[in-house]
Amino acid sequence: MGSTSTSTLPPDFLWGFATARSRIIPLGGRNDPINEKGLQYYIKFVDDLHAAGITPLVTLFHWDLPDELDKRYGGLLNKEEFVADFAHYARIVFKAFGSKVKHWITFNEPWCSSVLGYNVGQFAPGRTSDRSKSPVGDSSRECWIVGHSLLPWDPENPADVEACDRKIEFAISWFADPIYHGKYPDSMVKQLGDRLPKWTPEDIALVHGSNDFYGMNHYCANFIKAKTGEADPNDTAGNLEILLQNRKGEWVGPETQSPWLRPSAIGFRKLLKWLSERYNYPKIYVTENGTSLKGENDLPLEQLLQDDFRTQYFRDYIGAMADAYTLDGVNVRAYMAWSLMDNFEWAEGYETRFGVTYVDYENNQKRIPKQSAKAIGEIFDQYIEKA
Repeated sequence: MGSTSTSTLPPDFLWGFATARSRIIPLGGRNDPINEKGLQYYIKFVDDLHAAGITPLVTLFHWDLPDELDKRYGGLLNKEEFVADFAHYARIVFKAFGSKVKHWITFNEPWCSSVLGYNVGQFAPGRTSDRSKSPVGDSSRECWIVGHSLLPWDPENPADVEACDRKIEFAISWFADPIYHGKYPDSMVKQLGDRLPKWTPEDIALVHGSNDFYGMNHYCANFIKAKTGEADPNDTAGNLEILLQNRKGEWVGPETQSPWLRPSAIGFRKLLKWLSERYNYPKIYVTENGTSLKGENDLPLEQLLQDDFRTQYFRDYIGAMADAYTLDGVNVRAYMAWSLMDNFEWAEGYETRFGVTYVDYENNQKRIPKQSAKAIGEIFDQYIEKA
């Protein structure tokens, strides 16, 4: 991107990326050596972004804890050691970038680190009570230590409507309520009891009111159906079912390459409104939003580049965001599509593509813009003109 002419980009173009801790401090600890080459790589990257007229937004943790810290003290399960090492790493990056970076995110999708890493066992470090997956782990407790937008399965059933709120509280308010309200959601306290870590006055003073904006990653919606009876000890959702079809058998959205992702733009608008009402209309940055396409990786190149489905997704979702801004009073200040380029999509690997730019993984990473890359700017121009 360093060779891109600034004349081809708007002055408010924002690029979000994450620094890899293992590239800067390979062993991860506060007393371990710093890899100056890794640090210089990121400094140059930030300089290149500025030279191209792009504003960087940097995430410090995107699920990539150095393995050595898991071996030393259990990684994220050890609050004292993890916090001390993370603070040291953050200071190094802050000092290196200085005033070049003004927008920061500490943790990307902490729900994924906690639940997928320490309950389900799908992401690193893969700890779970399921001994067929991992020899260690306690799904009922560890995710709380580490610690989608939703529609009711039956909108006429008050229990399902209430369960929607509870699911958002278990997925989002788990992390946001302590920042905005200084405590965990009541629904979580009721279900989990002493499995939730206790807040000390010092913890609350440190966390409460500590953010400058609300960062929101959003892709899809689900239907929520309330369960009856006691919650399973390993439950992380709020004693409810997460479904892709409602009571009438209607799908929440069309199928994509990702089994978990079915688009529903109205759910996006509803979630923006829900968050704004709960947290007194904070400044919101949409930090990830995008979709995969069913079978995209198997299409001939000409068809793959004509990604009408993704283009319509952005049209629907950006339109829903614009409605939330103009009609609901939501204070949206920034939007970042996921993603600029096809890339390694975690558990889905290279089979699933999210990029608005095609990457040829077999021929020197050649990159070709898809239709959606051109359309997304036109979509924004349309709404900016309306404003």
